[in-house]
Amino acid sequence: METEDNTVNHENDVEKTEDVCPWPYLEEFFVYRGRKGDSVQMQCKLCLTSTVISAYKTSASNLKKHIERKHPSKTEQYNITVASTSRQRKTTATPNKLSANTQAKLPDLMLRAANKHVPQATVDKLVINFICEGLQPFAVVEQPSFKELVTTLQPQAKVISRPTVRARICEAADHMKMTLVAALDKVKFVATTTDCWSAHQKSYLGVTCHWIEEASLERRSAALACKRLRGSHTFDMLAGALDDIHCQYKIRGKVVRTTTDSGSNFVKAFHMFGAQNDADEAEDEADPETTDLTDHRDYHEASAILDEDSGLEYQLLPHQRCACHLLNLVATTDAALAESMNETYKRLSRATFAKCQAIWNKTGRSHLANEVVEDKCELQIIRPNATRWNSTYLAIERIIRIIDEKGEDAIRSICEEFKVKMLSPAEVAFLREYCTTMKPLVKASNILQSESTSFMGWLLPVIQQLLSKLSRLETSSKTCVPLIRALQNGLQKRFGAMMEDPELAAAAVLLPKFKTSWTDRADVTEAALTYIKQHLETTEHESEDQQRESSDEDEFFSRPVSRRLQSAVELDGYLACATDTMELLHSSAIKNLSLKLNTALPASAACERLFSYAGLLFTAKRSWIASVDLENQLVLKLNKRFRK
Repeated sequence: METEDNTVNHENDVEKTEDVCPWPYLEEFFVYRGRKGDSVQMQCKLCLTSTVISAYKTSASNLKKHIERKHPSKTEQYNITVASTSRQRKTTATPNKLSANTQAKLPDLMLRAANKHVPQATVDKLVINFICEGLQPFAVVEQPSFKELVTTLQPQAKVISRPTVRARICEAADHMKMTLVAALDKVKFVATTTDCWSAHQKSYLGVTCHWIEEASLERRSAALACKRLRGSHTFDMLAGALDDIHCQYKIRGKVVRTTTDSGSNFVKAFHMFGAQNDADEAEDEADPETTDLTDHRDYHEASAILDEDSGLEYQLLPHQRCACHLLNLVATTDAALAESMNETYKRLSRATFAKCQAIWNKTGRSHLANEVVEDKCELQIIRPNATRWNSTYLAIERIIRIIDEKGEDAIRSICEEFKVKMLSPAEVAFLREYCTTMKPLVKASNILQSESTSFMGWLLPVIQQLLSKLSRLETSSKTCVPLIRALQNGLQKRFGAMMEDPELAAAAVLLPKFKTSWTDRADVTEAALTYIKQHLETTEHESEDQQRESSDEDEFFSRPVSRRLQSAVELDGYLACATDTMELLHSSAIKNLSLKLNTALPASAACERLFSYAGLLFTAKRSWIASVDLENQLVLKLNKRFRK
């Protein structure tokens, strides 16, 4: 029997009873043989002879030394067994062995655990994140309550000052822009939306960026700018500001379309500096009939020519008018023309909306009126907003809902309380039919203004389906036929040119969801397929030219025919496939063209959402803050995935 040194190991310092082995987890290596005083007798299973090791009752160090000296090959296995048992004991056994005094001090222990040291850099980063995410003012770090919060949770930390917050946000915004530029550098096609916005006597230009990930075919978006504009919003000033933002993010040559509303300044900006205008100028220069062949020379002052800013350096890509803005005009301006089509409709419409307007006015001017509505109907009356046409639809729908759920007595009691004439049965029927007629426009607008699931190829199928729904309603409508015809005329007037655009039709065909099933017009389908075939040939030709610098005579003459046949085969295979999911594009050679045509958004709602966040940040109390600081905070808020 060999005797080992009795060194106390506090790691295994655990009280044991006299009749139980203190180290049952070592049964793989030792057999418990009993106790002698404070020593524990353990017999080694690995030794060929009966070797008994004496170890102190609270320490297994002698057992470990025996394994290391006599059985070195088992040392690693022994250490793993001891370590795993130690971890298990810490998580399960320790809470049960706390004394009453220790349990009484648990709150203090938890407080000390919560107050563990956190690096100052981490605290600063969390503060900056709190300010950007919550759109908080920079001066929040100077509030005593905020300082108390931080120092209580982390006594060693210091609260950064307001100038430091400004500097850190500026640095974070610069880093975010660099990350975004690097991400956009890997993208082939980019689309932007832009709009102007005014708040507290200041004007801003908002720009958002959108693209499709080539690998996942998922829509990605980012806020590029909410830039302060000074002076009149002329077409050349808007063109210059937008072109500067495109250059700043290095997407000038990648933008396929820019979506804006139908404002005359934006329309003129793209008419003057857009791609179409440049093409027209190129044709004029190439036309020999417009070229002056005479040797006539004019001399001008060079300095005056160099100082003159002609604006020709601005390069804007094709312009797309916001589909939701056009639908807004259809539902308001064009719908109002229905009253001139039929005198009966005019009288019924004006009488009904006059009574509804009286109810809306009462609830908007008196809190007592709102309380009456809440008590009698358990619902609030929605008031229309002149800047959002669908609010009128929602307001009418709420009145119909109250009638359906609470009965006409609820509306009658409200009208009596407000001293307003009650809606007649004919007027209630008119409101129902009005909601039925306008509902397709609401759904169409909701589909087109989606930012994550909508593509440019959705535009024509949605408008075509909207026209079909209105045509079906025309056969069953009783009082709103003039309204339906006014809406149809408005859609034809505002979307007629788009319906004839081969590029927009091709975008719809190149979405597996639609292909050629969205229209019954053979001429539109033929124009779209022709456009696709031509551009597939062009794309293949460009890729071949990039791979080889020259070709022999046979390849030169044979390529056009082979490319045309190959493009037709690829397109036929795509159209014949029964799959209608976006994954179909992964196995198709037309994927590149589909991404190019469908990257743009049919509506500029994304830019309006940008202004919604800006309205929470650009308040009257912050009007003295530099606009660039507010812009940095806004883009950090909206571009989370590009922040460090």
